[in-house]
Amino acid sequence: MHNYTKRDIIELSEEEDVGFIRLQFTDIYGTMKNMAVTMSQLEKALNNECVFDGSPIRGLSGEGESDLYLYPDLSTFGIFPWRPQQGKVARLICDVYRPDGSPCEDDPRQVLKRVIREAAEMGYTMKVGPECEFFLFHMDEDGMPTTLTHEQGGYFDVGPLDFGENARRDIVLTLEEMGFVVESSYHESAPAQHEVDFQFDEALAAADNIMTFKMVVKTIAKRHGLHAAFMPKPKTETAGSGMHLNLSLHKDGKNIFRDDTDENGISQEAYYFMGGVMKHIQAVTCITNPTVNSYKRLVPGYEAPVYRGWSASTRNPLLRIPPARGEHARIELRSPDCSANPYLAFAVLLAAGLDGIYNRILPPAGVDKNIQGMTEEERKALQIEKLPENLGEALAELERDTYICEALGKELASKIIQAKKKEYHDYCMQVTDWELANYLYKI
Repeated sequence: MHNYTKRDIIELSEEEDVGFIRLQFTDIYGTMKNMAVTMSQLEKALNNECVFDGSPIRGLSGEGESDLYLYPDLSTFGIFPWRPQQGKVARLICDVYRPDGSPCEDDPRQVLKRVIREAAEMGYTMKVGPECEFFLFHMDEDGMPTTLTHEQGGYFDVGPLDFGENARRDIVLTLEEMGFVVESSYHESAPAQHEVDFQFDEALAAADNIMTFKMVVKTIAKRHGLHAAFMPKPKTETAGSGMHLNLSLHKDGKNIFRDDTDENGISQEAYYFMGGVMKHIQAVTCITNPTVNSYKRLVPGYEAPVYRGWSASTRNPLLRIPPARGEHARIELRSPDCSANPYLAFAVLLAAGLDGIYNRILPPAGVDKNIQGMTEEERKALQIEKLPENLGEALAELERDTYICEALGKELASKIIQAKKKEYHDYCMQVTDWELANYLYKI
């Protein structure tokens, strides 16, 4: 993150021969949008004078209003390395405001900033370390994405088994050129599946980074003739793609999740935070796993969590306490996927954790054995609940959890619920190939 001034951005753009500036923002469904302006309009953009019609953007503007303004966050200025060297393209991530100068309450970035301010009032800053998985598939002769791949690579494999090695290398180099600190990248367990992990950052910057990361991955993949898919479960027979989130709270520059005297290396605040997340996780799942396809990944038989539990010694619970100690102490939430809007996901997770700290909510006892391998009776005896099995169940949980709805903003929560109900209804109405194969000739 840079502490740019308006003058810095104008001078840097002139020095670097920038021709276009993309003013980027994210809709409530996690889709990046942008409006491009030329250098002649940069000063106007920096003065928060760029207006756009918000009515076609799903969920962003209310009935009877359409004009919205983009307020650039100067710290997010960056130049795209893959664009022409003459007439370069830069970007600024923006917040959305109304004509009267008030924040647009349906802007996901504004939602996260509001919860961050609430945390700051308690003295806390949340940091997030995402682990993003994706597939690199072939495109057909018309340039349309497929789910085809010729490779058979597995976990940590190298070329020539890993056909995507060159694309992944270019993705990492591009990210580093844009200021990312990439900690690791490798081939994941399924053929054509990859993971890139980048450095912890404060929640707002981390959400910005995820949106930028997805754009970079898709752009560089296409230059290699591949399609980057962040869909949670694109193929029935293989593992799905997740977005594990490593979370910690900081106060006065120190990691308050750290406690070297605890057997798991984490503090009482960390347990309370975990208790808050587990209390609200059923509703939170609707935000961290917001698509019909998300629940095709959260099924038994793979590494994705299915039940509500935590552990410091097993690798597949909902919440894991990694072995790192000291300033690296953290908790890892393993259920989210990359279809989530990161701003809204971080907002509800931070709000849930703060509820845990404020009300001293302890999580249930840790379970240091494979929960999925237990019998139903064993899980019932330990009061281990199952996560929502589909989007419909998750929506019902979100509707019931007034605290999480208030964290999102009641109007925004209502918009999300109504839109997702329609999506789930439309999905349930579909007649699938599986149904035709199993019923058409047998009934």
